Amino acid sequence: MSHKVIFYPVGNGDTSQIVLENGKRILFDFRHLKKTEEGEGPEINLSKRLKQELKDSDKTEFDVVAFTHGDKDHIANSTEFFELLHAQKYQGDGRIKIKTLWVPAAMILETASTDEQSEEYVLWRQEARYRLKEGKGIRVFSKPDRLKEWLEENGLKVSDRKSLITDAGEIAPDFSLEKDGVEFFCHSPFVKHVDDNEEFRNEAALIFNVRFKAGEETFDYLAIGDSEWEVLEDIVNKSKAHKREDRLKWDLFNIPHHCSYKALSDDKGKQETIPKEKIKELLLKGNADSFMICSSDSIPDIEGSYNSKQPPHIQARNCYENYLKQIDGCKFLITMQEPNFSDPKPIVISIDDSGISQVKEKKSAEFAAVSETAKAG
Repeated sequence: MSHKVIFYPVGNGDTSQIVLENGKRILFDFRHLKKTEEGEGPEINLSKRLKQELKDSDKTEFDVVAFTHGDKDHIANSTEFFELLHAQKYQGDGRIKIKTLWVPAAMILETASTDEQSEEYVLWRQEARYRLKEGKGIRVFSKPDRLKEWLEENGLKVSDRKSLITDAGEIAPDFSLEKDGVEFFCHSPFVKHVDDNEEFRNEAALIFNVRFKAGEETFDYLAIGDSEWEVLEDIVNKSKAHKREDRLKWDLFNIPHHCSYKALSDDKGKQETIPKEKIKELLLKGNADSFMICSSDSIPDIEGSYNSKQPPHIQARNCYENYLKQIDGCKFLITMQEPNFSDPKPIVISIDDSGISQVKEKKSAEFAAVSETAKAG
């Protein structure tokens, strides 16, 4: 038995899932592309895949669905897939239930009218607000003054919902190393990411140190949203100031923002992005035999890639691979390239007391991840 972290090939978007040894499931973000329902790819038919995984496990719900933030590439077509409690028309009809919804405070508070504030984002804001008012089935990360004001406007006090709010620097109480073999330490968002900005999205995204326990060993997964380097710099500084540098270590690193150079520096560079000093420190916190996972389109090493304005940026990839070598890491993996460009499959990382490893799927069983291909630890 082992814990698993699964990264799905959804293009320049994010969907990953943690499946614990005890069977609990935590889904991070959701990007389903309609074209995949007609057999078009190469992205995965995420809706079909997740429903089949739940069916195979005799489940009808996720224990947690966490939306790191509300951009389209993190919530696309999710309101057709999940059951929403705030309105009856989003219930039944084979919809997948969410036991607990995890959101940054920004998803409750944001009202800015932008191109990225899609109809689906508004629906999730309504859902999050409904659950918070009801006082169940939700966890909100960060406790800015704006959230206090919103609660008061709705006849509530922070003390009424204190058990449902987790601030940066705290561990979410929903899981524990002793009971579940995992804990989620919230690195971000900070209060200032909401209170000091009129509009917020990427800078207020969820970032976790996910610590797994397998036997007597622990392994760390740094799960980062679409943050830029300034936010990561703050995380490094605050972790050091509060003597929590152990929360910066990683065996598994989720590359931010689809391999954008902006997670490393404000200068892309010609051949390789040179990371800011604090980001360099973070990259060097990786343990030997660790993995880096990039949820993005393919990044071919061709001339045209070096001129790309939108992520993924090959200069960033070159930087990450360089630092992975420096820590004697195992592999840099891109979701839309594994095992190949034309037919990518989910990347499955297994964590047990013998270490962390990549596994691949049996050809004879579409959804069974069983064959070990890369071993660490």
